[in-house]
Amino acid sequence: MKLSDALRKAQSLGLDVVEVAPTANPPVCKIVALGKFRYDISKHERDKRPTGARLKEIKFRVNIDDHDYLTKIRHGEDFLDRGNKVRVQLQFRGREMAHQEFGLQLMERVRDDLSGMSQVETEPKITGRNVTMTLSPLPANRRKRRFSAPAKTADESEEAGSANGS
Repeated sequence: MKLSDALRKAQSLGLDVVEVAPTANPPVCKIVALGKFRYDISKHERDKRPTGARLKEIKFRVNIDDHDYLTKIRHGEDFLDRGNKVRVQLQFRGREMAHQEFGLQLMERVRDDLSGMSQVETEPKITGRNVTMTLSPLPANRRKRRFSAPAKTADESEEAGSANGS
């Protein structure tokens, strides 16, 4: 279509003529609303931008119970499965500082339990009353979950539904 015809048609529709591919022979144009076109381009570029790995944190104490430990490990696996890095922080309080070896043993246990999902980015480091370690996720094809959330059976979900309904 000729440029003058395109401009006339766009003006009658209340829209704009936008050049989409200026390097093409002949150049390609569209009849669209310019504001909407710019918004779509910015949205498309924002989606293309890499988000990067976010850093999630799991806090432990030396005398953590087994059930609490498993819950935190499952959360760590979820974070790593989504591609986030995980900072594991262990906090000492009071006289726990006298036995830092228990804290380091706990950090070794966390590292071993999450080894199927991650690799150690920074080794456990004692800073004051805290021990921190950073884990980064393995590539998606090498990740293996060891502690998944317990799946509900059909009987359990029916019981939960009937208990909530009454």
